[in-house]
Amino acid sequence: MATPFWYNFLLACIKPFYRWKIKQRAETDALYQQECLERFGPFQPVKNRHALWFHAVSVGETNAAQPLIEHYLKLGYPVLVTNTTKTGQARAKSLFLKQPYLDLFQAVYLPVDQIDLLQQFFAKYQPRFLALVETELWPNLIDQAKQHQIAIMLLNARLSEKSAKGYAKVAGLTKAMLSKMDCLLAQDLSTQQRYIELGLKAEKTEVVGNIKFDISAPRHFLEQAEQLKQQWRLQERQIITLASTHAPEEQLLLEALLEDLKNNPALMCIIVPRHPERFDEVFQLCQKLNLNTQRRSLGQSIQPDSQVYLADSMGELWLWYALSQVCFVGGSLNEPGGGHNILEPMALDVPTVIGPRYFNFQNIVDQCTAEQAIDIVSDAISAAVSFRHYLYDQVAAKHMATQAQQFLARNQGSLQRHISVIDQYLDQQAADE
Repeated sequence: MATPFWYNFLLACIKPFYRWKIKQRAETDALYQQECLERFGPFQPVKNRHALWFHAVSVGETNAAQPLIEHYLKLGYPVLVTNTTKTGQARAKSLFLKQPYLDLFQAVYLPVDQIDLLQQFFAKYQPRFLALVETELWPNLIDQAKQHQIAIMLLNARLSEKSAKGYAKVAGLTKAMLSKMDCLLAQDLSTQQRYIELGLKAEKTEVVGNIKFDISAPRHFLEQAEQLKQQWRLQERQIITLASTHAPEEQLLLEALLEDLKNNPALMCIIVPRHPERFDEVFQLCQKLNLNTQRRSLGQSIQPDSQVYLADSMGELWLWYALSQVCFVGGSLNEPGGGHNILEPMALDVPTVIGPRYFNFQNIVDQCTAEQAIDIVSDAISAAVSFRHYLYDQVAAKHMATQAQQFLARNQGSLQRHISVIDQYLDQQAADE
C-alpha cells in the first residue's frame, strides 16, 4: 500500500520552509549548496553501489551504529551512512572517512522523504539492505525500500512511551510502515511490546539488548587526549566537561560554578553544545560572565588561566571525555529534555552527572541508578555540588567508575547478536546471486 495523499501533500507544502531552514543554519553558501544537493538531488556521486546502508539520525544513533559499521568495513564491505542532522553526519565522517576505510565509506544526508527523490536515490545507490538505527521511521523511505525489494531492519530499536503515543496518533500510517519491516531488534521488552501494540508482527521482533554497551573509545581519540595533556599541561587541572548541552543548561551550570572557577585556578569547564548553531551564543554567554574562554574552532589551546574551553567542533566528544575528571551529560536539565548517551563517559571511567529529565534513556538510567553508577541531580546547584564531590573525593569517584564498568560489562553482547542477524541476510543474498 502506497503512502497516503495527505502525507505527501504535507511534505510538498513544508519543503520550501525546510530549504529556507537549511539556508539559515548553513555556515557558507558552499555548504548550503552541498546539503541541498544531498537532500533534494541529484545527489553526490556514488562511491560504491550495493553498499550496506545504515541510516542514523544524529550523533546518538551514529554512535550506536559505530561498532556495527566498523565490523563490516573491516570485512571489506562498502558502507553508506545517511544522517538527518549536521552533527550526525560530522560524527560519521570523523569516525570513518579516513584510512583504511576511505574507499569503502560514504556519508551523505538522507533525502527528503518524497517519492520521486527516493526513487532516484535507490536507483543511484542500489544498496544491499536498509538498516534504520534506533527510532526514525519515514513512510516513503520504507515504502520505496520495499518496492525495490530491499530488506528493511530496525536495529537497536528503542521507543519511549511518549514516542509510541505519537505514532499511535497516525495509526494507519504507522501500521503500514511496520508491515513492511523485515526485522526489528529491540533494546528491551518495553520497546518490543510497544511496537507490537502499534501493529508489528511479533515474529518479526527480537530483544537483543542495547548495542551501545559494546562501544569503546576509538584509539586515536585516546592517543590524542594523551598528547593534549602534555602539550596543554593539563596534568594538574581539574576538568569538568559539560557535554551535549542545550539552552539554558550552560548558563545555569556556569553560574552555579562561577565562584569555583574564579577562586580555583586549577578548575575549568569544557563545554560541548549539542547543536553547532549555538556555538556563538554559548561563547557570548561565557564573555558575559567574564570567564576566560578559548575556542576549538579557532585552533586555540587551553591556557594556564583558561576557565572555559568551548569545544565548538563536531565529532570529538570522546576526546573531551578523555580529558575529564567528571562530566555532565546535557539535555537533562532543560525542558522538555530527554537526555543523551551516558555510556561514553562511563566507558572512560568518568563520573557522570545528569539532570532529572532523561526519558530517552529511562531504562539505562534506572539500572545505573540502582547500581550507583550515575548521579542524578535535580538542578544546576545540585550538579555543582556533585562535581565538587567527585573532583575532591577520589574514593567516591573510583567507586562510581567501578560500578559503571561492572554495569557495562554485564550488559555487553548485543553487538554480536546484531551481527548474527545481519549476516543471515547477507548469506541469503549471496545464495540468491
